[in-house]
This record gives sequence, C-alpha cells and structure tokens, in this order.
Amino acid sequence: MRTLEWKDGVAITIDQTKLPTRTILLNMKGCGDVASAIKEMKIRGAPLIGVAAAFGLALTAYHSKTLRREQLMKELETSAQILRKTRPTAVNLFWAINRVLTKAKETTGDKKEVTEAVINEAKRMANEDIEVNHKMGEHGSSLVENGDVILTHCNAGGLATVGYGTALGVIFASWEQGKKIRVIATETRPQLQGARLTAYELKRENIPVTLITDNMVGFVMAKKQVNLVIVGADRIVKDAVINKIGTYSIAVLAKAHDIPFYVAAPISTMDLSHTSSEVIIEEREPKEVTHFRSRRIAPKNIEVMNPAFDITPTKYISGIITEIGVLSPEDLNHIKFERYKHY
Repeated sequence: MRTLEWKDGVAITIDQTKLPTRTILLNMKGCGDVASAIKEMKIRGAPLIGVAAAFGLALTAYHSKTLRREQLMKELETSAQILRKTRPTAVNLFWAINRVLTKAKETTGDKKEVTEAVINEAKRMANEDIEVNHKMGEHGSSLVENGDVILTHCNAGGLATVGYGTALGVIFASWEQGKKIRVIATETRPQLQGARLTAYELKRENIPVTLITDNMVGFVMAKKQVNLVIVGADRIVKDAVINKIGTYSIAVLAKAHDIPFYVAAPISTMDLSHTSSEVIIEEREPKEVTHFRSRRIAPKNIEVMNPAFDITPTKYISGIITEIGVLSPEDLNHIKFERYKHY
C-alpha cells in the first residue's frame, strides 16, 4: 500500500485518525491542506511527514498563478514557513523542506521550469522513501531469528512512511523471508497508534500480533516473552533517539532484562549537529489525555502533561538500522552524512 500519492495537482493520502474502522482518503489541494493534515495527525510518522511537506511545496508551485520566478520563490518560502510550524520534533519535516527549496533555488530557468523541478523532486523523495525502507528491512532482518518475538511501540509501518515502513519494514522483510516470528504491539497512549495502526498493518499481512497496554511491557519482558525490541524514530541526535512517548521506558526495561533494543530509521532522521538538550519536544493538547473519542474520562480543570515524544540516551540502544546498514551508537560520532543537511 502506498500511503501518499500525487495525481494531477492533488496529493492523496489516508486520514489516519479514522483507521482502523474507516478508510477515508484526503484530497489535499494546497499547502494549507497538507499543514492541517500534519498538525491534526491525519498524516503522521516522521518519514511520511517529510514527504508530505515536500508535496505541500509541490502543490504551492503547481497551483501558483504567478508568471514570475521570483514571486514563485516567495510563495514557496511562505509555504515552507507554514509547514515548519506544524510539528517541531520530527526532523524529516525540516530536511524535506530544505531539500525542495534547495532544488528550486538551484534550478535555472523560468517559473515553469522551477515548478516542474519542485514537483519532480517531491515525487523522487516519495519513491526514494519506499526504496530506503526496503533496504532497511533487508539490513534489519539479519538481526531477527526464526521464532523470535519482537516488541514494537507506536506505528513505524507503511502508514508512517510512503510505503513498507521502518521498524515494521524489518518485521515485514523477516516474515517475507519465511521466518516464523510474532509481534507484541503496545497500544501507545494517548493516540493509540499501536492499537489502531500497527495491529491493523500486521493483521492485514497475516503476521501474528498480540496487543498489550503500555504498562504491560515490563510484565512480558520479565516473563521472557520478548526476544528483541524494534522501534522507529522521529529524530536521532548525537547522544539520543527521540521517538514516541514511552520509548525511553521500554528501552530501560529492555536493558534491565538484557533484551536487544534496536531503532530503525532512515539517514534523513539523523540530526547529528545537535544534542538531545537542544531538541524541542512537542507538547500536544490536554484533550488527548482527558478525553477518549470526545468523551471526557478525567475531571474538569485537571492539570495535564502530554509530551508527544521522549528521549532515549544512546547507552540503551543496541543498534540503529538504516538504509546503509546497522550502525552502532558510537558510529554517530564520526560518520558524516553530507547529503542530509536539515537547516
């Protein structure tokens, strides 16, 4: 399944807030539509957010009424600013915007040629995402043994990418190789991405999956029911991995129970010019915690914390699965990724 497609000046995606009970397509016709979808988590997952932002700029270029290159560049910069303000933590968003704007600036010629360059770059990024995910799956599957039970958190599958997935891509690749694996998926409060999306994706592929609440992780590890953990990432910095809230707790528990803890993420998620202390952790609306499907489950006027992500220091990480291979945390200190400049 391809999660995001371009068709005649419309970017088409799935409204992930409606899954798994309903499959509703969103037809996004402008940058504002894309920005709203990202902010409302109709589009989510770091790699998908990045490509969606690229498509947002492509929509600006496609529908621009100007005949002047200079005016188009201003419109692209304005759209970029709108997209940058949607979600602050996932670095793929900023990487994608920077890549498309750089392509536009480097393209010589008139407004038409810049427009074509922007659209083609966004399409190229979408295709690259699928290719990268398959490579990650291939590298990561070497860590999976026949009969393993893999625990995963949140959703890092085809729905978090243009297709195939990061952490789930490793699971899919292992399953396709004939390995008899099972998956334990956490529900992932408060938005339930594990229950709604990961369980949905695995069940669709007929991969055995058991859904647990977030606070059962220690229990299943203590019962020796988990062989390894594989999660995705929204940003990887010099000293840590930033991923869905709850990841840090799982990593600490995995360390305590001597269970390997792997992160699967493309190189575009690397932000090695920063440390964890410099990362803005998105704080989302209290209603996500105080309500369930619009029904209040907590007292009125209760104080709420709702960070979308947490920080896992690299000392808890066994390896980082990328499209170029499985890296050790120490590799982050000396590998240079010149292609991927986020700012």
